[in-house]
Amino acid sequence: MSLINTPIKPFKTTAFKEGKFVEVSDADLKGKWSIFFFYPADFTFVCPTELGDMADVYPEFQKLGVEVYSVSTDTHFTHKAWHDASDTIAKIKYFMLGDASGAITTNFDVMRAGQGLADRGTFLVDPDGIIQVVEVTAEGIGRDATDLLRKVKAAQYVAAHPGQVCPAKWEEGAATLAPSLELVGKI
Repeated sequence: MSLINTPIKPFKTTAFKEGKFVEVSDADLKGKWSIFFFYPADFTFVCPTELGDMADVYPEFQKLGVEVYSVSTDTHFTHKAWHDASDTIAKIKYFMLGDASGAITTNFDVMRAGQGLADRGTFLVDPDGIIQVVEVTAEGIGRDATDLLRKVKAAQYVAAHPGQVCPAKWEEGAATLAPSLELVGKI
């Protein structure tokens, strides 16, 4: 069953963010756009390339009012150790959620059965707590934060313009579509 158009489930955890441990819960998401960026584990190989890419694009997400939450089944202590040990991870300014119990990972349906690790799952949550974008990739396939930024802009556009949709490869400022009987078979 797809999680698209479903509300996120309640959660509460400790995160590492900019040198501090902070409590984060589903209540913190209310009224703003959020990205949940699941990855298998700290101190691995593809994960730091993705998290570093997200760190590079994070200021652009912030300009759009989007908060980023990276999530693995590591603890917030492990996130701090990784942050202190890696120049790539040291760039991160967004929340790094600890999910040692696996509850958040399970709630988003990206827990690998019997492994205790998250799949590479990306979820865009709207200000009402409803999941608007879901992307899950296999272990060896890294994600692209710039393409995710494009998807965020499309989701925000559609939310702000009822009756409009964004076609493939839509970029901000490009033409959109207004689905209607007159468009059937014309695209």
